[in-house]
Amino acid sequence: MPEVAAARNGATLLTLDHDLGVLPEAGRRLSVAEIAYHVDDLAGRLAAAGVAPGERVVIYKTANFDVWVLATAASRVGAVPVMLSPALDAATVGALLDRLDKPWLLTDGPKLDSLAGVPVADLTRRVAIIAGERPDAVSLGALAGSPPVRPVVVALDEAALITHTSGTTGLPKLVVHTPRTMAARLTPQWVLLSLMRRRETVAIHISFVHSRMFAAMALALMFEMPVLLMNESEPGRVAELFLKHRPGLIEALPNSLMEWEGLADDPRKPFASVKYFSSTFDAMHPRTMGRLVGSSERRGAMFFQIYGQSEVGPAVGRAYLRRSAHKADGRCVGWAMPGSARVRVVSRDGRPPSEANPGFIEVGWVGLAKTYLGEQERYDANRRGDWWRTGDVGYRTRFGCLHMLDREVDMIPGVRSSLEIEDVVLGKLRELSELVVVPGPNAEPVPVVCTHDDQPLAPDRWRSAVADFPQLADPIHIPQAELPRTATLKVQRIELSRRLHGQPEKRA
Repeated sequence: MPEVAAARNGATLLTLDHDLGVLPEAGRRLSVAEIAYHVDDLAGRLAAAGVAPGERVVIYKTANFDVWVLATAASRVGAVPVMLSPALDAATVGALLDRLDKPWLLTDGPKLDSLAGVPVADLTRRVAIIAGERPDAVSLGALAGSPPVRPVVVALDEAALITHTSGTTGLPKLVVHTPRTMAARLTPQWVLLSLMRRRETVAIHISFVHSRMFAAMALALMFEMPVLLMNESEPGRVAELFLKHRPGLIEALPNSLMEWEGLADDPRKPFASVKYFSSTFDAMHPRTMGRLVGSSERRGAMFFQIYGQSEVGPAVGRAYLRRSAHKADGRCVGWAMPGSARVRVVSRDGRPPSEANPGFIEVGWVGLAKTYLGEQERYDANRRGDWWRTGDVGYRTRFGCLHMLDREVDMIPGVRSSLEIEDVVLGKLRELSELVVVPGPNAEPVPVVCTHDDQPLAPDRWRSAVADFPQLADPIHIPQAELPRTATLKVQRIELSRRLHGQPEKRA
């Protein structure tokens, strides 16, 4: 992809808020032509190290855009990059290495040190580090100047990329993507970028190891859009980046956008230039969408939300405008998009699915992931012919809008939708920075609340906000940093619920 993009417009700029770990001398402003050169260079180094077509290369290193560069280089030599989040602990990485059957491990010093208790030598074919020297590891830094290699083309239905699920319900699953499935997933987002009438900076703040990162980069490069690649999430630094680079589109993790809400009140107006906000991981809370879109000074500014998951890609989507975003039904995740997936809701109990009797949400199209590596039976349990059971529960309105209420594993007896409660209460209490409703020790719905700067929550305001939800237990107030999260910053609800069992907490 970088080589093709460079042939179209090699001057297109990529700006980073951090140095590339594997190429620190490259700087933070690189043209697409320079990126293509570096990918070619690193592909030559990987080949010189011994990486061969068809081999799996696990990339597990400190969070940095260089993981995308390294993965693209591995693909160029015909290897299959396996993207592991740096947030995974050593035990999880060890279990996934075992499942991958002797892959290469491409890492850096800090992450290699974190695996000290894992039998890495027994679980891998070879270890490569991006720089420096380590015993029994090949250094890419020492292989600079290796001869270039001809790119290897992978067959349409062969494994081309392996990512992992969020791991909210246990050990992450390894999701296998092919050129065919990845290409199909570009179509819905192609529609969004087509709305941009001129070349504007696209700011991207998502996990560098997520499959969405590869789709986002492919689209930005094809449309010759300048890209701002962000590792930083601290609101003050984010504001400075947006004020300097003035993006026209921001794609970010839902929880990052929620964290940046306060910037809507910044007198410097860091979101003034943004016409399109986009998020593709989880349904967004209406409060967040309303505040962000309302802070833009662009005519026709909108928030584009896409519902999907790693196994299916983008499934449905919906645009929210300035005048309607804040009062939207947060459970309405949208309609089918042009060239995208088909979605259906099937019964859980033999009765027709409806708002009163929500069913299982299933998705069917060519973009479905090929398999779970090493867990075919687990994959087959969710696959029903052309359809994939997402694990979410919801219904469709008479107008065809899909409403997603909850993950099946997160449903609480007596609660129609935990996410719906969170939408409503967050919309009433701006002092809340996060709210998560999880089952308590006796399966009662317990609201776990976080406030800005960990300020106390006024009991009378809380009681007023939850008056329509008498089934809720008293809230538990914890610092936001204590919420267990996945690599994409999703709250691990099952783990949070487990922590509440038998543990006295600070009541709000």
